[in-house]
Amino acid sequence: MKAAWYNRYGGPEVIKINNAPKPSAGSGQVLVEVYAASLNPFDWKLRAGYMKEMIPLKFPFTIGGDFSGVVIELGPSADGEFKVGDKVFGQALVLNGGSGAFAQMCSSNVANTSLKPKSVDFLQSASLPLVGASAIQALEEHIKLKSKQKILIHGGAGGIGHIAVQLAKYLGAYVAATVSSNDMKFVRSLGVDEVIDYKTQKFEDRLHDFDAVFDTVGGDATEKSFKVLKKGGIIVSMLGQPNPELAKQYGVTAIGQNTTTTAKKLVRLADLVDRGVIKPQVDKVFPLEHAREAFDFLEKGHPRGKVVVKIKE
Repeated sequence: MKAAWYNRYGGPEVIKINNAPKPSAGSGQVLVEVYAASLNPFDWKLRAGYMKEMIPLKFPFTIGGDFSGVVIELGPSADGEFKVGDKVFGQALVLNGGSGAFAQMCSSNVANTSLKPKSVDFLQSASLPLVGASAIQALEEHIKLKSKQKILIHGGAGGIGHIAVQLAKYLGAYVAATVSSNDMKFVRSLGVDEVIDYKTQKFEDRLHDFDAVFDTVGGDATEKSFKVLKKGGIIVSMLGQPNPELAKQYGVTAIGQNTTTTAKKLVRLADLVDRGVIKPQVDKVFPLEHAREAFDFLEKGHPRGKVVVKIKE
């Protein structure tokens, strides 16, 4: 079985494509023939060693979490949840008990797996799990976004951002988004009401009295975002806990989100996709043998939507 893995921290050059043992489906798991997998910023930050103090890795480490594919074996206690032949998507991150998605086969917990959307292909399905779960958790669980509320989404054209924009519009919100000038037309096509070029415009001077901010970018954008919120508003960041002192000063709630990609969220996500509410955007597709190039593109290219690796031809 071919798999992409690394045995030390470093840049894309540490990634190897080698034969690996076939994973087994443990209790409460399914074994999946992987058709496609996708990259998230978390994957390259993990590989680069930025999180090694908090999340030390055991090498060799098989890359990836997001996958789509077909169930080929059921582990103990998984019978009744799925059947052999089911087309699924989910999260197979090693840190969560899976075997890693960048491989011809992966084991995945039933708790992190669902039937994939029927209306999109395996490539698009593989792009969805973490970013879709992140958007649902932030907007529906933390913010509890309602019709006519105003939300600012930082990084509106990115993997999480473009899903969050579509979900926010479906929920009836007024949506502002920060993007680069190259992505302004794209996010307008998703329904964004107010588009801000973060390189030439100061969002904190243009936006006022917003109910919520969803930050997928981090940096100084997080602290500046407090200025656009009304009292009683909420900011949710994917890049750590926003400043609690500023939250107190502005009278808002601040949450640093750690996404859990649960089967419940994946079922919700598949339904939203099949009803046409969410249309996943895949920027570029690489074969497994070019996993290094896929990482390089993600790290340097500011992709619109997601970067996907095609594993089964």
